[in-house]
Amino acid sequence: MSFIKEFREFAMRGNVIDMAVGVIIGGAFGKIVSSLVADVIMPILSFFTSSVDFKDLHIVLKEATDKTPAMTLKYGMFIQNIFDFIIIAFAIFLMIKALNKLKKEEPKVEKVITPSNEEKLLTEIRDLLKK
Repeated sequence: MSFIKEFREFAMRGNVIDMAVGVIIGGAFGKIVSSLVADVIMPILSFFTSSVDFKDLHIVLKEATDKTPAMTLKYGMFIQNIFDFIIIAFAIFLMIKALNKLKKEEPKVEKVITPSNEEKLLTEIRDLLKK
């Protein structure tokens, strides 16, 4: 089998295509959540924290000079990314919870084990010996 045929067979499997669709939708969903955090949630938090813009929060580690820019620790962006993560994780949790509710519960089938002929014979012998 040629390399191209093997690759085509691999790419056309259901799992690979499903994964590709999931990655594309996940990327788009990430943009929506980032916009929600940056454009809706953070401005509301800034309103309650005396108009502090979280993206601008930083600690200057080394002042800027003529030749080099200032070295800063941007903890505000880190806080914003934490909010992004929490919202995405919560949304995924809700989706998985909804999908689990939609799954049909498989009926429990009790396995009836019938004894083999040898077991039946041994049981009869045991019962006869007990008498």
